[in-house]
Amino acid sequence: MVTKATMQWVETQQWLEPMADQLQPAVTNALAAGGSVGPKIANALHGTWLGHPLHPMLTDVPIGAWTVTAVLDGLDGISGRETFGRAAQITLTLGLVGAAGAALTGLADWSKIGRGRARRVGLAHGLLNTTSVACYVTSLILRRRQARRAGRGFAWLGFLISTAAAYLGGHLVYSQQIGVDHTADQSPPKTFEPVLEEAELAESELRRVHVGNMSILLLRQGKRIYALAETCAHLGGPLAEGTLDGTSIVCPWHGSRYALQDGRVLEGPSAHAQPCLEVRVRNGQIEVRAADR
Repeated sequence: MVTKATMQWVETQQWLEPMADQLQPAVTNALAAGGSVGPKIANALHGTWLGHPLHPMLTDVPIGAWTVTAVLDGLDGISGRETFGRAAQITLTLGLVGAAGAALTGLADWSKIGRGRARRVGLAHGLLNTTSVACYVTSLILRRRQARRAGRGFAWLGFLISTAAAYLGGHLVYSQQIGVDHTADQSPPKTFEPVLEEAELAESELRRVHVGNMSILLLRQGKRIYALAETCAHLGGPLAEGTLDGTSIVCPWHGSRYALQDGRVLEGPSAHAQPCLEVRVRNGQIEVRAADR
């Protein structure tokens, strides 16, 4: 298939790596420059407050607005009625406003992807969208100068480029699993299952155990034992290799921080809460089961 061959070509473009190496630290430093406000801005952009990545929601605005623009431009070209042209200019402008929000959230999410195919595809996705925005800005300028026909041409070009960018975005989600919950396929036991002898769990030790198809993180603090899914919901990082921060755990890969008590996200880039399990000790054995939410 043409689309499959195109994706394979994009994924192998090593020239994108040096650009990504420069851009990702720049995004991180820009957020860090905000001091204590920086992490809050980052969390807002990632969608940690929403429980779902914010970027996919915002992309609907430019895609929808520019689709309407394409329809109105078609009617304008066929009928010559200026009413359609004015309406197309409004939806085009709305799309540009929405594209700004989509770009900021997308850039924040992309900055937390490690080296590899997904990062290259994400950068290509962003470059195509930037080119599309440039086409639409040019179209808007031409329309305001009464060059409606030329404006429609640039808008159609922008629409084709944004469609290609959207395809790459879909590939990132459905093939590279960027933005999805990486714990969604794990099934904690419905009844209590023994996972470790209590005497084997030291104080403040990050211990990885398994039950069924699920990897579980155990941690003892005083008389309490916590149990969370050990695979980070963001991109699958091993929380057992992370850092304990008071009553929270920080992922070693991208810095997502989760509350031990209930798995909620305290700091992104993750937008998905970490599954939390109920724990009890019986006959010297630590037992876990799915917690009631």
